[in-house]
Amino acid sequence: MDFFQHSFQNDHNNLYKNPKLKINMINHREIFAIIGVSIIIAFSITLLSSFASFLVVLLSVFILFIINTFAKKLAGEFFELKTEIKLWEFKRWGYKHNQSFKKNIPAGAILPIISRIIFFPLKGFVWMAPLVFDVRAKIYRTAKRHGIYSFSEISEDHLAYIAGAGILINLIAAALGYLIGFSEFAKFNIWFAFFNLIPISNLDGNKIFFGNKIFWSFLATITLIALGYSFLVV
Repeated sequence: MDFFQHSFQNDHNNLYKNPKLKINMINHREIFAIIGVSIIIAFSITLLSSFASFLVVLLSVFILFIINTFAKKLAGEFFELKTEIKLWEFKRWGYKHNQSFKKNIPAGAILPIISRIIFFPLKGFVWMAPLVFDVRAKIYRTAKRHGIYSFSEISEDHLAYIAGAGILINLIAAALGYLIGFSEFAKFNIWFAFFNLIPISNLDGNKIFFGNKIFWSFLATITLIALGYSFLVV
C-alpha cells in the first residue's frame, strides 16, 4: 500500500513540476507552410525578373518567417503554451451565421499575388501576412493552474505577447539588416510587421489589439515610422 501511495505521489509531483524551458520544434506542416508562402511571396515581389533576385528574396523571406516562428514559440513556452503556425484561411465574410463560404479560402496564399497587382507601382510591395498561429495549453499548465482534470484558460493578454514577440523580433531584424547593409532584408521585415499588425481576422494584429491595445499602439507606431523610412530611404 505504501508503495502505491509513494508511486502516485511521485507521478502527481512530476505532473505539477514545470519542465525546463524548451522551444517547441517546428513540425513538418509548419515547414511546408513557411516554404510555400515564401515561394509565393518571392514570386509576387520579383515576378521572376531574374532567377538570382528571386533566390535572394526567397531566402530573405524564409529567414524572416523562421525567426518570427521561433520568437512566437519561445514566448509560448514562457506562458506554458504550445504554438503552431499555419496558413491564414478564412471562411466567414460577415457577422451573420449564413455569411460564409462553403470552404476555407487560403487568403495567405492568394493575397500576395493579388496585392502585387494592386500595389504594382510600389516596387514589389505585397501582402506579407500569410501565416497565423494557434495555441493550446500544455498538460502541466492545465494541472498546475486548474487541477488535473480541468482545462486551463488562455488569456487574450498571453496571445498578445506571443504575437507581439514575433513582430518585435522582425523589427529588430530590420534594424540589424539595415546596419549591416542588407537593405532588402530590412525592408521585407518592416513590410511583414506592417501587414501582420492589421487587426483583422486571425492575424497577429488582431490578437495584439484585443489583448493589449497599448502594446499594439507601441508596435504600430514604430512600424509606421519604419515603413515610411523604408519607402524614402531603404
